Amino acid sequence: MESEIRKKKPITLDRRRFLRLVGAAATGGTAAAITPVWAGKEEKMDTFSPSARESERGFWRRIGHEFVLDPRTTYMNVGTTGSMPRHVIANFNRYNKLVARDPSEMGGEWGSWPYMSELVARIAPQMGADTHEIVLNRNTTDGMCTVLEGLNLQPGDEVLYTHHEHVAGTSPLHVLQQRFGVTLTKVEIPVLDATEQGYVDAFADAVSPATRLIVFSHITYKTGARLPANRICQEVAVPNGIPTLIDGAHTIGMIDLDFHEMDCDFYAGSGHKWQCGPGATGILYVRDNLNRLRDYWSDRQEVFWPINSSLAEYGFFGLQLQLQYVGNDNYPAKRALADACDMWDSIGRERIENYVLSLSAYCKLRIRQAFGDSVVIYSPDAPELSSGLTAFNPFDDCTDGAAMSEFRDRLREEYGFIVRTTDFHVTLDGPEEHALRISTHLFHDARDVEALVAAMYNLFVDMTG
Repeated sequence: MESEIRKKKPITLDRRRFLRLVGAAATGGTAAAITPVWAGKEEKMDTFSPSARESERGFWRRIGHEFVLDPRTTYMNVGTTGSMPRHVIANFNRYNKLVARDPSEMGGEWGSWPYMSELVARIAPQMGADTHEIVLNRNTTDGMCTVLEGLNLQPGDEVLYTHHEHVAGTSPLHVLQQRFGVTLTKVEIPVLDATEQGYVDAFADAVSPATRLIVFSHITYKTGARLPANRICQEVAVPNGIPTLIDGAHTIGMIDLDFHEMDCDFYAGSGHKWQCGPGATGILYVRDNLNRLRDYWSDRQEVFWPINSSLAEYGFFGLQLQLQYVGNDNYPAKRALADACDMWDSIGRERIENYVLSLSAYCKLRIRQAFGDSVVIYSPDAPELSSGLTAFNPFDDCTDGAAMSEFRDRLREEYGFIVRTTDFHVTLDGPEEHALRISTHLFHDARDVEALVAAMYNLFVDMTG
């Protein structure tokens, strides 16, 4: 499909009938409309496993009530930042008070120095990793910069990255280009009519003898497309002896991950988005103490320097501890992240993934029912390529950024739905297009989707006459 102004089929769904169908949902609140913030004593995380007597709908409604989102709006921008569950907030407050009251020992509740080992041991198995492979850091950007600035990349080394990467990846890459003469090759990945094989072929065709690193987003923040990370690693990177660095900002907390099965070398993710932990928390995976990277880069005495560390020159501590220790840390935030991860583990990460993907599929279905089959939905339909992000544009001119921004702002101001916009090139040489990006997560339900689509349709009719 060409990336240009598109003419759409007439909308066939009767507006009054559609709005009447979802009217109750539009006026009756959402699953996220719950109680005010509670900051009482510590709550134990032992009530989130599904009950045999509980319906599926009842279970997710109960989970939704664990969040303290403003009932006056429907928050659907988890792709930017999530919302901490009530027990995580309560414990986070308690942890901060412990540190404030006893700064040196922190009540003895964090174990021995460097106070992160027990937290890492709780989180690593949930990600299919060993404890020596997981670092609790600040966010995805922190992880991407730690890896890219630490790798021994040299003049002429080629790095492949896609044309839909976040600045957390592209910015440090351009620093390497300017500082060390690294060659950057932008890979055009399929956007419309994407397939797994199309993604794999895009990387396979771009590999050259100079390629030393492959960087890509597991889920692109622009359209919500989920790239086949396992296949890219196993069919392209590993056979060619090329390490991989994956931007996982939108997977941790949404997708059931297994880093060992994926067979990547580095994986950087966020704790504050879909995992719903505190701000400035993230998870970095470094495969097996860099042993495979040393095989790949056997021509270099050093393959990596832990520059983002207070212990960079003390290799006897081990790589995980070197990367984990950055001086005094935000111990309450990291512990609250572990609490959020334990909640997800109690619910079941596969169960969460299935629920999120089902809501996303329902969102696409409702959008097509409302706006017609020719509406431009940039997010793939295939379950294996989809995510909790849905990006679409209802207007004839997908290059009109002003219209999309007005649509987003009015959707919030007049209807109370909080989403965001993204912009991107469908093809490398095509015009810049714009989309509304919707996040559906475990504190949403079908009523939220129905009410959102009703509001978007009503607003679209108002804007287009």
